[in-house]
This record gives sequence, C-alpha cells and structure tokens, in this order.
Amino acid sequence: MMQAYWPTAADQPNATKHDIEHSQWYKNVDKVVLSRSMQGKSLPRTTIISDDVVGKINGLKSRPGKDILMFGSPGAAHSLMGLDLIDEYWLFVNPIVRGVGIPLFASINCPRPLSLLSTHAFSSGVVCLNYQKDSKEITIKEI
Repeated sequence: MMQAYWPTAADQPNATKHDIEHSQWYKNVDKVVLSRSMQGKSLPRTTIISDDVVGKINGLKSRPGKDILMFGSPGAAHSLMGLDLIDEYWLFVNPIVRGVGIPLFASINCPRPLSLLSTHAFSSGVVCLNYQKDSKEITIKEI
C-alpha cells in the first residue's frame, strides 16, 4: 500500500508539502517488509523478510545506524510483540471514541512491563506516549 503511493506522491499536481517531504524520505530510507506473499520480489531499498523473523530482525537491530520504525501494520506489530522484538513504543492517542477497531495488545499472552519515557500533547488533542521495554519482571494478580 505504501509502495503504491509514496514513491510518486510528490509528482502529483495537488501534492502537499507533507506529501513532497514524505515522498522524498520514503524513496531514500531503507525499508523492511514482513511478508510471505512477497517472498522473492525485489523493490528499491527494501528487504523482504519471509522466514526466520527473529534472527533477521535481531540481525538488523545489531547493525550500526538509526532506529527501526514500524508503520501501520497491526499484523506485523502483533507478530513482533509476540516475539518480544519491539524495544520502544510510540503510541498516539487520538481524541475520538470508537466502538470498533483492531486492539493493539490483543494477541499478547504475557505482560510486558514498559517504562514511560515521555509524553507530548499536540494542539489537535492528540497525545503521544513514548514507552520503552522494561527489563524488570512483573506479576499480575487477579483482583
């Protein structure tokens, strides 16, 4: 979905400043895609991981360089959380009450302690919560 839009978003006649900037960023950043159906395909600046997710993600994490960011895929997020491969969370809480959606932490069967690093409230009402994985063990007691 991102590949179909962002590489050419800046070329559209009604491209916004954000579209132009994000399109340039997207073309220049290294990307990692978790997919079994794309196995064997080749995209510019893209690594496709179809197997050995733990080994390959840990290999990427051990390289020098910037952080690995994940955008938009609940399925990938759930897989990476279940494999304990996410070190930090940036959660954006939008001021909208909805009765439906994909729960972020629904597939996690054991508690993961997190430490709050920072918060930021935007003028739009959106609140950003930045957490990192905590190394301490926790015990959940039933009430």
